[in-house]
Amino acid sequence: MDGYQIRAYAKINLGLDVLRRLPNGYHEVEMVMQSVGLWDELALERAEGGISITTDAAGLSTGEDNLIYKAARLMFEKYGISSGLRVRLQKNIPIAAGMAGGSTDAAAVMKGINHLYGLGLSPAQLMEDGVAIGADVPYCILGGTALAQGIGERLTPLPPLPPCHILIAKPDISVSTKYVYQHLDANGIEIHPDIDGMVQALRDGRLNGVLERMVNVLETVTVPAHPVIADLKTRMRGLGAADSLMSGSGPTVFGIFREEDRAQAQAALEALGQEGLASQVFLTTPM
Repeated sequence: MDGYQIRAYAKINLGLDVLRRLPNGYHEVEMVMQSVGLWDELALERAEGGISITTDAAGLSTGEDNLIYKAARLMFEKYGISSGLRVRLQKNIPIAAGMAGGSTDAAAVMKGINHLYGLGLSPAQLMEDGVAIGADVPYCILGGTALAQGIGERLTPLPPLPPCHILIAKPDISVSTKYVYQHLDANGIEIHPDIDGMVQALRDGRLNGVLERMVNVLETVTVPAHPVIADLKTRMRGLGAADSLMSGSGPTVFGIFREEDRAQAQAALEALGQEGLASQVFLTTPM
């Protein structure tokens, strides 16, 4: 096999809690992660030597700091691959948006190299390798709906989010995950999400049980720094979303519309696209 094409799916956080700061500087978290129908497309090809990345995304680094590059280098070094790799990335997921865009691309490259070079690695093995690239990479290898614990690497698959429509809006700003966690007062968080209750609601197939527990503690840092996030949440609810939340460290905001409210969700997509609160707007569903 000389070439392989793969999709890399974005994620949202239905609930995100930070329990404490760890001595190594990471944070212990509990999150409910959900893949959505928004994806990057990657084409991998064997090459004579080296790792090269090309992309249609202006301003995105394609050098050694790119998570795709780091993932490919890890796989080549660990599994003794002596040839090279060319990666073509079509970027659709917003950049620096709290949707694991870089992590999901890295995960896709790891899965692609596994197929391209016939390594025969299981998803569990890839997930174990992926944590060295980033805390979200193991989840992006797994995909679907999952409970993430530890620094995000301990994953428990969950039943899928009940059918619904998800409106996604990224304002024209970028947020540094490192900045958000550095400025988070883990001991001063007053409202924590009921992650256990959300997990049970998913197991029971109750969308309402998920909606009433959607909390992201990172909003305590990102929203004061970027008030447009709060504006987007309020506007989505005003346009008919059952509830709205910031994803990850932001600034992307998503709103969940019930399955029967497709027309309302479509109207909200068009309204947000015209109002200027967000530079990128998508309407999709859970994966």
